[in-house]
Amino acid sequence: MNPTEKHNQNQIMRGIHSTAVGIAVNMFLALCKGVAGFLGNSYALIADAIESASDVISSLIVLAGLKIASVPRDENHPYGHGKAESIAAVVVSMVIFSAAIIIAIQSVKEIVTPYHPPPEPFTLLVLVVVVVIKEILFRFVFCVGEEIESTAVKTDAWHHRSDAITSAAAFVGISIALIGGKGWEPADDWAALFASAIIAFNAYKLFIPAIEDVMDTAPSPHIKEDLCKTALSVEGVLEIDKCFVRKMGLSYFVDLHVVVDEELTVRKSHDIAHIVKNTICSSNPKIIDVLIHIEPGVVV
Repeated sequence: MNPTEKHNQNQIMRGIHSTAVGIAVNMFLALCKGVAGFLGNSYALIADAIESASDVISSLIVLAGLKIASVPRDENHPYGHGKAESIAAVVVSMVIFSAAIIIAIQSVKEIVTPYHPPPEPFTLLVLVVVVVIKEILFRFVFCVGEEIESTAVKTDAWHHRSDAITSAAAFVGISIALIGGKGWEPADDWAALFASAIIAFNAYKLFIPAIEDVMDTAPSPHIKEDLCKTALSVEGVLEIDKCFVRKMGLSYFVDLHVVVDEELTVRKSHDIAHIVKNTICSSNPKIIDVLIHIEPGVVV
């Protein structure tokens, strides 16, 4: 395993660790919110528990995707298994959207229910604790996702933020129901319905970058600009004709068309290509491989 691939493995392990932490926390929160929502007559809190349960499912999917992505390249997968990370992000965004639909349907059913007992005051304390924990978890996981540039981990982090939003909306709804008294009981269910809309919107926002990774959409322009500058710094490189970059999991593969003096021998041109490749890989540990194509040019 070369240094670049070893760096990639370390990054994936960081993602796996943050995801595992999220799974443990969400299993605990889902149980607490479910019990509190049932005993406290709060569907908003039960909807929140459903959101946490879907967090566990989505985190398990991300965990599986990261583990598959960590498998080294082989004969059948010469570019590695990195796409598993992007596919996991797509699936997670769909899980989040499904959770939003389930919550919305049940919220409407509760709203039209003739009699709805008011939620208990203790449910507010539960929600305050949940919002704090989920926001901390979001910041931790999202920071890891940003550092390792993992779409799946960042998607998982936003699922935690969606859970925090659901809890905040439930807090508002229950507070209105308690303060308003008789006739205001459905405020709890309206809060759950509002939260489902926010969750669905977040699912859409998460789906777009995930599907872009699967479709090999070009990454941020500054990555290409840095690559070209690095290649042009190599002696013998006249200009860059073409540069294509694709994201594969947490790493990048580069196709580069380099223009050199047409009078150079094949051996010399080949040596320049190797120097360009080594220089680029050394400049960015996320670049796992560079394919160089030599184009003839004239020295002005």
